[in-house]
Amino acid sequence: MRALKIAATGMAAQQMRVETISNNLANMSTTGYNARRAEFSDLHYQQYARAGTVSASNGAVLPTGVQLGLGVRPAAVSVQLSQGSLTQTNGDLDVAIDGAGYLEVELPSGQLAYTRDGSLKRSAEGVIVTSDGHALSDEIVIPDDARRLSINADGEVYVYFRDAAEAQLIGQIGLTGFTNPKGLEALGSNLFAETEASGPPLVGTAGEDGLGTLRQGYLEDSSVDPVREVTELVEAQRGYELNSKVISAADQMLGATTQVR
Repeated sequence: MRALKIAATGMAAQQMRVETISNNLANMSTTGYNARRAEFSDLHYQQYARAGTVSASNGAVLPTGVQLGLGVRPAAVSVQLSQGSLTQTNGDLDVAIDGAGYLEVELPSGQLAYTRDGSLKRSAEGVIVTSDGHALSDEIVIPDDARRLSINADGEVYVYFRDAAEAQLIGQIGLTGFTNPKGLEALGSNLFAETEASGPPLVGTAGEDGLGTLRQGYLEDSSVDPVREVTELVEAQRGYELNSKVISAADQMLGATTQVR
């Protein structure tokens, strides 16, 4: 009774879909989060009668054949790349990326990681870091006596001093792009790592080479659509129930078979 195993693969697939949806809903308020979508493909088929096979002495061939599918399997959990809405915060170190691109940060291990979370902070040494304390690879240090800070759309960081009328340029925040951003590996904490699938990082300047611009005083909201996620949650739940009914029906058929005398 293959229906038991086939329905079991369907239930496992819908369970993964629900888990993906629950992760999206849990990150509704995560800065710069992009929704994920579970994707599936059918398993291989058993060929009982291959289409095009000669079926008679007169040379007639089967027009369709008999192919029995063996269920479904997970194919990918892909990132749905879309721009989240920008929320004004008026924070000097809150920076939203308006368009494509990632901020490049350096982890304690020396590995480079990438993020769209622009809620930056200032460390005790004046270094611009992420909320988790990871420094931007641009290595920008804010002087202790800086009175105010300004970041333009190109990522140039200016500071104003108490006794100076003009701003002083102390560095520039660069952006990094990828040929296939969906191939990045999620590390958690809004961080991504380069993979073979993503291609090498393409370091550039904001506003150039297809990269977005920076908006100081704004943060990018999550791109999760709650209405769509709840709708898909209902669909996944119904799919899970239908597959469970197939298992119940197959079990009843097996029971009827054992009672035959």
